[in-house]
Amino acid sequence: MIPVRLWCAGLIGLAACSSGSGSEADTGAARGVSAPAAGAASGATLRAVRSRGAVKCGISQATGFATPNDAGEWQGFDVDFCRAIAVAVLNDPTKVELVPYTQSQRFSGLQSGEVDVLVNGTSLTISRTMQRGFHFGPVYLYDGQAFLVPKALNVAKASGLDGATVCVQQGTTTELNLADFARRNNITFRPVVIEDHRGAVAALAGGRCDVITQDGAGLATTRTMLRNPDDYVVLPDRISKEPIAPVVRYGDDQWLELVNWVFRVPVQAEELGITQATVAQHLTSTDPSVRRFLGLEAGITDGFGLDARWTSRVIERVGNYGEIFDRNLGPKTPLAMTRGLNALWTDGGLMYAPPFR
Repeated sequence: MIPVRLWCAGLIGLAACSSGSGSEADTGAARGVSAPAAGAASGATLRAVRSRGAVKCGISQATGFATPNDAGEWQGFDVDFCRAIAVAVLNDPTKVELVPYTQSQRFSGLQSGEVDVLVNGTSLTISRTMQRGFHFGPVYLYDGQAFLVPKALNVAKASGLDGATVCVQQGTTTELNLADFARRNNITFRPVVIEDHRGAVAALAGGRCDVITQDGAGLATTRTMLRNPDDYVVLPDRISKEPIAPVVRYGDDQWLELVNWVFRVPVQAEELGITQATVAQHLTSTDPSVRRFLGLEAGITDGFGLDARWTSRVIERVGNYGEIFDRNLGPKTPLAMTRGLNALWTDGGLMYAPPFR
């Protein structure tokens, strides 16, 4: 059920607006939501996935991250990671059920057991782990909240937006981050709370807001949806840290660790120089690090009843991190994103996988 869109306008401070905006999921324990259940017994999620023959993965529809192509097949950055889990568990990237959520629906969908994992641009925060009762996997995209503005505003920095009407997305941390930014800089915004990317575009095009604020990657998506994208620019300011990670319920350590290591595989593959095209060649490698990683050394990647060669199959079917990033988000895509903090640690970025040994 799609929640009712709430509009919050007027010459008021953002903090007052946020408290009634429907973003309880990010302001502490959610009102009207019971405490997190203890969760399934360890191993139950993996058994359920194998029994149904598919991984249920919660996504949020957005260009570059999760969209259906002309044939109705989902594709995108988040979708590729969902498929990687399906390859690891079921040896088939198509054995995944993708469930689209709005940002305000996602946590109840996971909490109720409707999906096994969220891979939909969710930021890792302390309240979501300690109060909501969720586990986060490895960060697979480092981002930060930014501002998309029409070039006609002639604004170079976010501090120059005093008095602007700003669209913020319902049920996210952007509302609170924006309130903090306004207080730190002693400025006031006129906020409009919207539900999703399409709502933001409609509000901006219809004159309901002057500016949109959300994660930088989300703004790259939103910009492509505008009639004349070149008339808009993302300001250089980043007013928050937004470490994007997969989310699972409490109570199943086995499933958490499986998701953890699946998400680390593409990163490790890129560091070792293994691509979709070259993975078969590396199967004859004598390098002990490569052999351990590709499941050629006994006892390294065959836990949880997985086929020992699951890591090599993930790379063969999905690719390494650089390949996943470039084909969905990179400079040659409509989003035209650069790696930045998402470069490997060896290239000055933050992407790093623990040892496969």
